[in-house]
Amino acid sequence: MKPHAAATHSPGRTGVAGGLALPDDGGPVAEGREFVWSNADFNRIKALIYQKAGISLHDGKHAMVYSRVSRRLRETGHNSFRDYLDVLERSDGPEWQEFINALTTNLTSFFREQHHFDILAQLLASRRQQPWRIWCAAASTGEEPYSIAITAAEALGMGGQFQVVCSDIDTKVLATAAKGIYRLDGVKGLSQERLQRFFMRGRGANEGLFRVKPDLQKHVEFRVINLIEELPLRDAFDVVFCRNVMIYFDGPTQRQVLERIHRVMKPGGMLFVGHAENFSDARLLFSLRGKTVYERL
Repeated sequence: MKPHAAATHSPGRTGVAGGLALPDDGGPVAEGREFVWSNADFNRIKALIYQKAGISLHDGKHAMVYSRVSRRLRETGHNSFRDYLDVLERSDGPEWQEFINALTTNLTSFFREQHHFDILAQLLASRRQQPWRIWCAAASTGEEPYSIAITAAEALGMGGQFQVVCSDIDTKVLATAAKGIYRLDGVKGLSQERLQRFFMRGRGANEGLFRVKPDLQKHVEFRVINLIEELPLRDAFDVVFCRNVMIYFDGPTQRQVLERIHRVMKPGGMLFVGHAENFSDARLLFSLRGKTVYERL
């Protein structure tokens, strides 16, 4: 890693004591930033993350994008966004994944939007003898897929036939999910009964940590999947959770992703989406069956 140059000598940084370095393209730069930041930098990042992950960033995301991508500049030793993006575009290496990881948003908790899990439990209980394939298309750090698995275990029994395939584009959060280890504040929404049945409580140096039990974890599979690419999934799913993902896509990308999801679902399968998502313009693919719950046609 290259060492960072001092702020007073680096052509890519803002100066000290309120000094201001203008970017070559003359775009506006806020005072006091560690790195020069222009509209051109933002627009370039916006185009790249749309190309690679389908994420559509609006102009109100300047501060978020600066904060997250500037971490990559520090990690890689670059002194300007322009240099970093130049190197990124010339390569096809692992930094692309780090770039995507930096710009994905991961907000989750156990049993978030509880009504979805109530509906899932009823659905599973109605056909206890059949094998179930469930896909959680935005696994994040694992709280959602494990909530799905807990619901399935409660409805079908731990020995029931169910598989939960969990995917995310962010490799770092997916690695956390695969470990299945959470701090006390992360499981505070779970009942003591569920904690005792589905988690192991840490002791000694692991005090305050909870780990998903192997009997539950064996039903869960983790895979890196980019929703804007052809899905590497073969066997069709009975249920898909794709919640609070589509809000980051524009209309055409949403339609393409919905078509891909439709192709990997069984007819009559159920799609659960986020509370701010509405797919009324995809009536030929899915029919609304409840609050943010759709049936695959």
